[in-house]
Amino acid sequence: MSLFPTDPGAGARKRFGQHFLVDEQIIEDIVRCIGAAAGERIVEIGPGRGALTTALLRHGVCVEAVEIDRDLVRELRRHFREEPRLTVHEGDALTFDFPGLALPGERLRIVGNLPYNISTPLMLRLLKLGQGIRDMCFMLQKEVADHLVARPGTADYGRLAVMTQAFCEAAVVLQVPPTAFAPPPRVDSSVVMLRPHEVPPCSFGTLEKIVAEAFLHRRKMLRQTLGRRFPHEVLAALGIPLTDRPENVSVQQFLALATLGS
Repeated sequence: MSLFPTDPGAGARKRFGQHFLVDEQIIEDIVRCIGAAAGERIVEIGPGRGALTTALLRHGVCVEAVEIDRDLVRELRRHFREEPRLTVHEGDALTFDFPGLALPGERLRIVGNLPYNISTPLMLRLLKLGQGIRDMCFMLQKEVADHLVARPGTADYGRLAVMTQAFCEAAVVLQVPPTAFAPPPRVDSSVVMLRPHEVPPCSFGTLEKIVAEAFLHRRKMLRQTLGRRFPHEVLAALGIPLTDRPENVSVQQFLALATLGS
């Protein structure tokens, strides 16, 4: 049983971007997408009032929940005090020691309903963990999800798309309307599955610097950004015209530049 009061949206805190998932069918669909087996461990970011937590426990999953709201931490610990398969950690996901949760030889499986205000920095932080993570299943604002899977040459293609697709297989697996939450947000949401590549294609830090530099002024031609870092003949050999803009550079081309720049 989850922690929903009579009004499931009551007490949601704007500073934490809280919108609690309440649609039971959507919750079951997310559990199906995760595909966790009984006895398997899942790290849940932002359990809120325990809706997804409850469903995971019902399927026999062991949950390590990370929650920043101390009031919710207290309520979760009280409500699930007789549930040995749940451990509630009070902490900020942007600074929490996720590798410290892993057992020897274990690759973490991480799920969560991520607030818009932390989704991008948290995604980039988790991508850096690379091979320490087996997969991630996140509820995101649709706009953010669209940026993750965007293709070159589109308005949504940018830094987040390049970094995500360079280090993960990424796919949108579920669309979620505002009515699935309490209080309902003003935007649609999407569920994305991310599976880090077993072998990192390049240095994360090197690629991050190159991509950040390229997209700092995304309307500028590459002559004024990447053209200052790399010899023009190198860019030409990779099929990158100096008159292009960063949204036209493919993930593979960025990876080739990161290999040269490492």
